[in-house]
Amino acid sequence: MPENQLSENLLSENQLSVTGDRDVHIVHFPAGTPPDEVDVLVVGAGPVGLSAAVDLTGRGVDVAVVDARRAATLVRAGAMGHTPRVVEHFRRWGLLQRIRDEWTFPPEWNQGIRLLTSLVGHELVPTARRGFTDPGRGGHSLADPIRRPQTALQQAFLHHLELHGVTVAGGWRVEALAETTDGITTEVVDPDTGQRRTIRSRYVIGADGGPSTVRARAGIAREGEYARQKQLRLIVRTGDISEQVGAAPSGTNIVFNQQAAGFLAAVSTREWRVYSEPFPLDYEPTEAELLATARAAFGFDLGLELVSATTFYRASRVAETFRRGRVVLAGDAAHVRTPGGNLGEGFGDVANLGWKLAAVLAGHAPETLLDSYDQERRRHNWRVADHALERSRRSRETLEAIRGIGVPDDDDLSPDAGRRRTEIGTLITAERGEAAGVVFDERYDASGVIWYEPDQLAQETPWSPERYEADPRPGHRAPDGYVDPWGGTLYDRIGTGFALLVFTGDRSVEQAFAAEAAARALPFTVIHLTDPAVGELYGADNALVRPDQHVAWRGARLPAGGAAAVLDLVLGGPPADGTAPSGAGSTGSIADPTTADRERPADAGLVPVPAG
Repeated sequence: MPENQLSENLLSENQLSVTGDRDVHIVHFPAGTPPDEVDVLVVGAGPVGLSAAVDLTGRGVDVAVVDARRAATLVRAGAMGHTPRVVEHFRRWGLLQRIRDEWTFPPEWNQGIRLLTSLVGHELVPTARRGFTDPGRGGHSLADPIRRPQTALQQAFLHHLELHGVTVAGGWRVEALAETTDGITTEVVDPDTGQRRTIRSRYVIGADGGPSTVRARAGIAREGEYARQKQLRLIVRTGDISEQVGAAPSGTNIVFNQQAAGFLAAVSTREWRVYSEPFPLDYEPTEAELLATARAAFGFDLGLELVSATTFYRASRVAETFRRGRVVLAGDAAHVRTPGGNLGEGFGDVANLGWKLAAVLAGHAPETLLDSYDQERRRHNWRVADHALERSRRSRETLEAIRGIGVPDDDDLSPDAGRRRTEIGTLITAERGEAAGVVFDERYDASGVIWYEPDQLAQETPWSPERYEADPRPGHRAPDGYVDPWGGTLYDRIGTGFALLVFTGDRSVEQAFAAEAAARALPFTVIHLTDPAVGELYGADNALVRPDQHVAWRGARLPAGGAAAVLDLVLGGPPADGTAPSGAGSTGSIADPTTADRERPADAGLVPVPAG
């Protein structure tokens, strides 16, 4: 069913909100005018584009944002769950509490991800839930995951950018890009008035979603598998169903029954997201079919309004490069895949790209540093994309097995029904895994700006989506921990610059790095960690950590070229004296895509494109 035929009856602005005005149904982008000149122009005011502006602003970069839309709506919300790694980024940007304060349904509805036959049905697998008096949680991060719709994130980001005087202008569509000798010009138009503007910038970040205009204008093709089926992500609106589900229902559920399968998740107190069954690519389901699936997920007869239906595909499409000249891609513009964590990977793109762009703009690094953004993030995204496709395939097989057993009706309380529910729960348990490697193991093991140790890459345990162990070797995320008893973490202490972690009383390496960083005016912090257990964890006397919290070098002694040689390589250029280790600069191998999307020639370049 075409999306433009669906009802869009959003709450009117003067309607009383049942969540105390926390619905964040519509986020209006400022109706501003883009500047004539800026260091970095971000195209796209989604969560990734706005977070890129937040990150760069925090590094002193002059940035502006434009978006073809004038507003974002809750009913288009995609990803809502944010991993501990994403929350680490929110904390570094100083926005975690602001994001927590933005919610569109009561937080007490978050009861873990429950596996049910329907919202009012039977629990198939017991859900581990953090208790009210539980003082903490184990795992690989000091952060907890949170659930917030994308509009809530956008609201927090926009407020932050407004406080810092950053221009965000909605209603400006990109028409053309053209590189110059010292920058790039972007032609934008207001489609309502026909007004045109030319924005000059040093770089453009394309964060304008899967159909990215920036990617197309830059002539960057995509690679990956084509989907064989399609599914729809539905937003349905209910009336007051508290009599059936209680005042605080489970807000995040995965449903398994004979008519519905997949997420049933609240996006507000009245709207819920639910997935349709797969359909052939050329089939257009009726509204009645889609609502029947949604009712089956709730498990009782109720009036539903279909608010939106967004098509998605269980396939991976990854840009053939994340950088071409002065254009860099982030988020869905760079990679889309079967649902599950793609927004988090977009925030990971921002964390990797932000400090590198800032370093180049400040003169701390040559432009070649930006090549490492593509080397590091694209390889990582292929790993996660391949895992997502394999997980999707296994999930479909599991669902077929579940339906082969037959999910009993919710009101069937017979011994046979109980036996079948237990059998189904066992199947689901065998399929489900933590996927800790996907969340935490964004190792960069094919980068030209990591000072790898001798034989490190040959000896590393292969990347696995299910496995993660804290690893302090170069290229890996630095293990975090508390550095004082009042809750300050190592990541808090590192902040937004480079940091040298010192685990020894010998301060010669520290002094050399500090002097070299000062000579370069490079943001740099020295952190002394005297707990022997921390030094044992890191396995070296010193560790240099990048602004994105990845280890860049570690050791007891500096190489022949000294601290200058290390910083030269880490900032994107080979050491002047040729002292780079044998592993440094390796590009590694990238997963071979099975199908290539060649909408445009790969060498199309950046050229002006006529309007229309």
